[in-house]
Amino acid sequence: MTRLVFLLLVSSAALPAADVNTFSIVAYDPVNGDWGVTVASRYFSVGSVVPWAEAGVGCIATQANVNVGYGPSGLELLRQGLSAREVLAKLLAEDQFPPTDGRQVAIIDRHGEIATYTGPNAPKWAGDRQGKTWSAQGNILVGPQVPEAMGRAFEATQGELAEKLYAALKAGDDAGGDSRGKQSASMLVVRKGGGRNINNDRYIYINVDDSPAPIPELRRLLDINLGLLYQEKAGKLRQEGKPKEARDAVEKVTRYQPSGNAFVSLGVADYGLGDKTAALADFRKALDLDPNVRRQFEARPAAANAVANPAAGGRGGQRLRAILEDQEFLKQLFPER
Repeated sequence: MTRLVFLLLVSSAALPAADVNTFSIVAYDPVNGDWGVTVASRYFSVGSVVPWAEAGVGCIATQANVNVGYGPSGLELLRQGLSAREVLAKLLAEDQFPPTDGRQVAIIDRHGEIATYTGPNAPKWAGDRQGKTWSAQGNILVGPQVPEAMGRAFEATQGELAEKLYAALKAGDDAGGDSRGKQSASMLVVRKGGGRNINNDRYIYINVDDSPAPIPELRRLLDINLGLLYQEKAGKLRQEGKPKEARDAVEKVTRYQPSGNAFVSLGVADYGLGDKTAALADFRKALDLDPNVRRQFEARPAAANAVANPAAGGRGGQRLRAILEDQEFLKQLFPER
C-alpha cells in the first residue's frame, strides 16, 4: 500500500519508466462555439488526466510533470472571467506541489486567447507550437517535428473541430509522437447543448485507455460518436421542418456509419426532396451493403409505416409508402421484377 501511494503522488518527471509523456492539441472553433482537446500518450488512460473543457468557458491540457488540479481549478478561474494568461499565471503562482518547472500546460479561454507553458525541466524533448486558434504541445517526444506536424495538419483539414483535432493527433503520431511508444488516446470537444440526449455539452468524449494502436481505435470511436450525433441532428431538423438540412445530416450519418439502413434513410430523404436519381443511387448502395434491405421494398404500401427505418424520422413511413406506390421507380431499382 505504501508503494502504491508513493506511485500516485510522485511527479511524472521522477518516473523514468512510467512518465506522463504526452502530445496534445487544444483548439477553439469560433463558428460552432466548440472548444476541444485531444491527446495521446504512452500512459494508461491519459483521458483521465490531461483534457479539460467546458462549453462557453474554454479548454485546458495539463501534462508532463502533471498537476491534474490545473484542469478543474483552471476551468473555475476561466468561469470567473479571467483570461487564459491570467489563469496560467495564477495556477503556476499558487501551485501547492512545487517545483513547477516540469509542468506543461495549454489554455484557451472563451474569447479564443491562448496561453501556454512548457517548463525548462519538462521531460525532453518538450515544447509547444501555436496557431491562431490552437496550441500543440508535448514532452518526451522524438522532437519538435511532432507539434509542428500537428499544427500543419490542423490548418490543412476541413470540417468541424473534432475532425481537425483528430487529423492533428494522427499527424503527430505519424511524425514519431511519444518517443517511448503508444498506449492511450482521448478526445474531448464541448459545445453548448451539442451532446447526445438532453442537457449535454460534451459533444465528443471518447477514450482509448489501453491499446497497442490507440489512434486507429480513437478514429473508430469518433466515427461512432459523430454518426450518432448526426442521426439525432437529422431527427431534430425534420421536426423543425427543414428537410434539406435533415438530408445533409443523414448524409453525414452514411459517412460515419455506412450501413444499409443509413443509406435507406438517405434514399428516402432524397426521394422526398424530388431527387429520384440520387435516391436510386442511395438505395442501390443500401442493397450492396445489406441485401436484407430489399424486404423494406417488398412490403405492401399500407404496411410502410410498420417497416420504415426508424432513422427516417417521424414521416419516414409516409415517404416510404410513396416510394412503394411508385412502380416506375421500383422497376428502375429492381429491373428483374
